[in-house]
Amino acid sequence: MIAIVGGGLAGCLLACYLARRGEDVVLYERRADPRAAGAERGRSINLALSERGLDALRRVSLDNQVLAGALPMRGRMVHPVDGEPGLQPYSADGERAINSISRAALNNVLLDAADKTVRIEFGHRLSRLEPGSGQMWFDTPGGEVRAVADVVLGADGAGSAVRGQLLRAGATTESLDFLDYGYKELTIPARAGEFALDPGALHIWPRGRSMMIALPNPDRSFTATLFWPNSGTASFASLSSPAAVERYFAEHYPDVVPLIPGLVEDYQLNPVGLLGTVRCTSWHSGRAGLIGDAAHAIVPFYGQGANCAFEDVVVLDRCLSETGGDWTRALPLFEQSRRADTEAIARMALANFIEMRDKVASPVFRLGQRIEHTLERLLPGRYVSRYELVSFSTVPYAQVRRRVRGQHALLFSAGAAAVSGAAGAAVKLMRR
Repeated sequence: MIAIVGGGLAGCLLACYLARRGEDVVLYERRADPRAAGAERGRSINLALSERGLDALRRVSLDNQVLAGALPMRGRMVHPVDGEPGLQPYSADGERAINSISRAALNNVLLDAADKTVRIEFGHRLSRLEPGSGQMWFDTPGGEVRAVADVVLGADGAGSAVRGQLLRAGATTESLDFLDYGYKELTIPARAGEFALDPGALHIWPRGRSMMIALPNPDRSFTATLFWPNSGTASFASLSSPAAVERYFAEHYPDVVPLIPGLVEDYQLNPVGLLGTVRCTSWHSGRAGLIGDAAHAIVPFYGQGANCAFEDVVVLDRCLSETGGDWTRALPLFEQSRRADTEAIARMALANFIEMRDKVASPVFRLGQRIEHTLERLLPGRYVSRYELVSFSTVPYAQVRRRVRGQHALLFSAGAAAVSGAAGAAVKLMRR
């Protein structure tokens, strides 16, 4: 029996893949069934589903079902403090899109799919795991429950209980690099039954040290997320009174104020979430292994968290095929195959935070983006931007970083040669 701990996005998709391989799978989830209980307030962070995630869903025929509840976004709509918003397309042709979907809606689709082929045990919080034997103990509403599995896979997110048990057993170490930033969600409701903003874009309000984004929902609302410092001036800590909240939004997000009638209430009631990167020295020990955020959580600024976790499932499935289903070989091979890529996207996600909050409103950034799109049209397949490689391909993340560095080096060399040639021509003209 294969035990998957964590009934979130990665755990449910992994259950579908393993069931397809003929494995006997039990999925353990600490929460009550979220399809009945609903999502936690202010904890959804809408997801931007792109090609890596869609590729993983497509392999088990879930892509169309998921996309039925998603909305395509073809670019960033940048909102300055003053002036009109401007659209920055994601692709050179302006047609490629990432897809906005609520975490809860996606989780429900995956739970329904997993429910058809595996056993799901809700209300089971892992309290102890023996990695060598596969023995597990769970706290449940009815008391402690013991179970044993041939393989235990931790797909239980950044705060993974399985990773905690591997730490307890001395089988791994971890580093948790938290930003001095948090996130808080707000809701922009529909206006007269219609979207209050363009639903075909990811909206962003870059403000230097902070920002807000908003993604559309099928009910014509938007889920907005503040990414602000946790401490200091203009931070979550400093804006506590209703008057301070109203004053700050009126100054920094003036076009948002009339769109959120319940702004102060949303702001005060919704929690502040943590943002950080999780790394650990080993993703497996004995009969236990980690996947997705449990092994390598990243910040959400490239929209790749769920996409990366889904791609993990594809890679693990491939490792199982390559090893003939031998888990003792497949788990080490999975880590070996995937570690460089997860480190690459962790670094790119951190870098993209700076781009989103500081640079997207800059005329220099917009010029650079136009030049990149021109090069993509002139050199199709030979020059591809980092964003397109990350979001619209399945090129391994580590290869993306290397390829982009190579492209930039060639452009720099070409530019230097052009300048040198022009200078040489000018000297010859002057000597005549």
